[in-house]
Amino acid sequence: MPFLCKAVEIGKAIARTGNLMVGVPDYDNYVRHREAQHPGDTVMSLAEFHRNRVDRRYGGGTGPDRIMRCC
Repeated sequence: MPFLCKAVEIGKAIARTGNLMVGVPDYDNYVRHREAQHPGDTVMSLAEFHRNRVDRRYGGGTGPDRIMRCC
C-alpha cells in the first residue's frame, strides 16, 4: 500500500509539472497561497482565476493587471 500512495503522489507531481509547462495554472496552489500569505483577503472563484490567468497570459481584460502583447 505505501508504494501505491507514493506512486499516486508522483503521478500528481508529474501532472502538475506538465500543466505548468503548457501554461495551465494550479488553482489549489493559488488558494493555499492566498490563505497563508493574505488571510482575510478575497479569494477568486475558480472561474475568475482562470479568466484572470488567460487575460494575463494573452493580454485581454482591463485594469492594472493587463499585459500588452503584440502576438
